[in-house]
This record gives sequence, C-alpha cells and structure tokens, in this order.
Amino acid sequence: MTRPRPLVPPVDAADSVAVVGEFGVIDRVLARAGTAALADVGPGDDAAVVRTPDARVVASTDVLVEGRHFRRDWSSAEDVGHKAAAANLADVAAMGAVPTALLVGLACPASTPTGWLEGVATGLAAECAPHGAAVVGGDTVACAPDSSSVVLSVTALGDLQGRAPVTRGGARPGDVVAVAGRLGWSACGWAVLRRGFTAPLAAVTAHRRPTPPYAAGPAAADAGATAMCDVSDGLLADAGHLADASGVVVDLDRGSLAALVDPAGPLPQVAAALGGDPMAWVLTGGEDHALLATFPAAADLPEPFVAIGVVEAGPAGVRVDGVAAADVVAGLGLSGGGHVHFR
Repeated sequence: MTRPRPLVPPVDAADSVAVVGEFGVIDRVLARAGTAALADVGPGDDAAVVRTPDARVVASTDVLVEGRHFRRDWSSAEDVGHKAAAANLADVAAMGAVPTALLVGLACPASTPTGWLEGVATGLAAECAPHGAAVVGGDTVACAPDSSSVVLSVTALGDLQGRAPVTRGGARPGDVVAVAGRLGWSACGWAVLRRGFTAPLAAVTAHRRPTPPYAAGPAAADAGATAMCDVSDGLLADAGHLADASGVVVDLDRGSLAALVDPAGPLPQVAAALGGDPMAWVLTGGEDHALLATFPAAADLPEPFVAIGVVEAGPAGVRVDGVAAADVVAGLGLSGGGHVHFR
C-alpha cells in the first residue's frame, strides 16, 4: 500500500474567506455551480424557483462535518463536493425520483482558502450535471470562533415524474431482496486511509467519491419495487430500517453477497493485508450509497439489481442465512452492525 501525498494546498492568506468576503466567495462559488434544467430562478435572489412537473417535490438533507464525514488531508476539495452531492442525490433516487436541484449551506472558518471552496463547488456541479441538476442557492456563515471545521449542509430536490414514491415501508413476505451498486468499498477505502496509505486506489477513490447507481432508483420504481432505501449506514443497518418500517424480516443470503466480492478486487486484497474479513465491510460498511430494494417474487429485476435475499413474515429484523444480524456481527468480531451517530 502507498503512503499518501498531502491534499491540502498551501494556505494563501490573501485568498482566505476573511479577505475575499462573503459575497466575493459566493460569486466565485456560483461561477462553478452549473445550471439546473428545471430552475426558473437560480442563485442570487432571495430564493430559487424550481419547476415541479409532477406537482410533488422529493426533498432530502444531509449534513457533512469535517473530521466526521471527510478530512481535507484525505480528500481534495472536489472529492468533498462529489461526496456531499452523492449522499443527497442517492436519497432522491431511493424514492424512485430523479434529482432536480441542490441547496447548500456552508459554515467555515474565516481562514478557509477561497480556492478550496471553489473546488467543492466544482465537485458539486460535476456530480449534479449528468442529471440536469445544479446548486440553485444556499447560505454561507462563519463557524464558531473556537471551531476550525467546515460544515456542509446539502438539501436535494427531486421529481417523481409521475411515479408513486417508493418508501421503506412496503416490503411484503415473499418479496425478493436485491441490491444495486457497490457494498463495502468505501469502508475498505477508509480502512486504508486511516492507516496512512492511499492504495489500492480503487478502494480509496470509492471512499472519496462514492458512485451511487442513480438511474437504478427510478428503474426499480418502474419495475414495481415495494420498498427501497440507500445504503448509507451499512447493509445490515439499512436493511434493519427497511425491515422496521415494513414490519417484516429481511433474510440475506451470505452466498449471494459473497458472489458480489470480486476475488481480484480491492476488498480481498486489503482484508488479507489487514488480517480482516471482506464480508465485514460488505455487511456493515456505509457510504457506498448502493440501493437496497424489495420486489415481488414474479418481478424481473431491472439492471443492475442482483438478488441477495428474501422477505419473510415475523417480528421485524434482519438475518443472514437465518442467523440474527447481531450474532453475525459478533461472529465477525465487530462492535456494531453499521454506523450510528452519537454512539
């Protein structure tokens, strides 16, 4: 594995937020924001105006805190922008919708380099552009005097395009459980970075810039998905949220999950180097923003969904090959089944 090179650029005191000023920062950031296809009024006014062809708006918010969700010595400014957008756009896709716009709130120290914020804006715009979405507004504020952390609050808006929203609460006994996207890659990359390395690059990049399967969300809705959520806290944890909301048991098939792990890919390689089990990342690693969905047994799974289990009747919970999730986690030597804030 390779040691990292510094990602934080040299500080230019003349280019800080304190020198450039609030409106100077806004102007420079918005120059990189892009254009939202459905925005009638974009950034620069008291509020944006975004058309809603469906007459319903899907809305989701995530907060990213430096030191908790990203580190400036691990990720470039553009990486942070991509990650902030992806976390929210994946939630829109998990409802069966397509993204239309982002609103971004920023709190940062006055010493923050303006060039770094421009990089974040570039990453946000690049993640949104393929969907015809863009940042249409937001707010900037100085963080507390004793804080040196950057905080990004991102709200995503989406359009259902006539579809019924797919919630977490519709799974039924007999449904097939399926997943689209990567599992465990971001957690694997985090394990590499926290030990001071930057290779294998595929895993590290997956942590810096997750690649949610956005189009799979609307495709799942069109195919009759009964429930869906994105995998942000870990497969076991998010399957648990879906199971609780639906009042069912989600029984995952370990063999099907193991088949998703490329033997020549980064998970087995890093696990071997660190003396771990790649299945621990698959089951509990978050921030890949894969989509977890349930479908009627007779439904044809839309690409790229792959069946990984079944829905059964019973007290709400998650099992793996019939074994309770808590026992599976304990068997892997882990203290928890996924990310839980404030734990």
